[in-house]
Amino acid sequence: MSDLPIGPEVDTVPRSLPARVPIHGVHVTLEPLHRRHADDLFAAAAGGDASWAYLGYGPFASEEAMARHVAAAAVQHDPMFWAVRPVASGVVSGWLSLMDMQPANASIELGAIWFAPRLQRTPAATEAMFLLLRLAADDLGYRRLVWKCNALNAASRRAAERLGFTYEGTLRAHQVVKGRRRDTAWFSMVEDEWPRARAALTAWLDPANFAADGSERRALRSFRE
Repeated sequence: MSDLPIGPEVDTVPRSLPARVPIHGVHVTLEPLHRRHADDLFAAAAGGDASWAYLGYGPFASEEAMARHVAAAAVQHDPMFWAVRPVASGVVSGWLSLMDMQPANASIELGAIWFAPRLQRTPAATEAMFLLLRLAADDLGYRRLVWKCNALNAASRRAAERLGFTYEGTLRAHQVVKGRRRDTAWFSMVEDEWPRARAALTAWLDPANFAADGSERRALRSFRE
């Protein structure tokens, strides 16, 4: 046996793939993305062109264009998309996915996220991401959770760190998106880091942490201190 370091042994049983089923939270319900969501999504996107700045698609000029995009995304298995329906409004206002699924490596990415302006920076938005992370880590047993974004996307980078991801580095000139060079910032959360992030998110999302006007009583970072 070589004396070279080769890393710890791990459980090599391949992880299961997620099922395309609804997921219910306190502040939000995630529904498998379907063409029927397109009308709500197009309405939610009104006036929010900046929300598409770092995505490879959008904004959409018509309901028909949005419907075509949603219909195509809804039948994919990787990424697998869910529509985001906040409990407070009852109206679908975004989507997100699990993607780059690697069952043999127990690695999976939370990504392809689009939240309409009215969904951004709300408890529903945070819980939507938490529900998929919990599905991946707790229900399916994935060991590595991944987040990546355009390196210029400051809001996405802040969101990753807020959720508990750790910055790993930047791949330079990684892609071309809408005719422009994209450097990609990579973040991850591994199995021994997830319990602390899960506890903080669970505590922050508790309805008792929000005042009657919906404002938070304690910031998420305070639950990790």
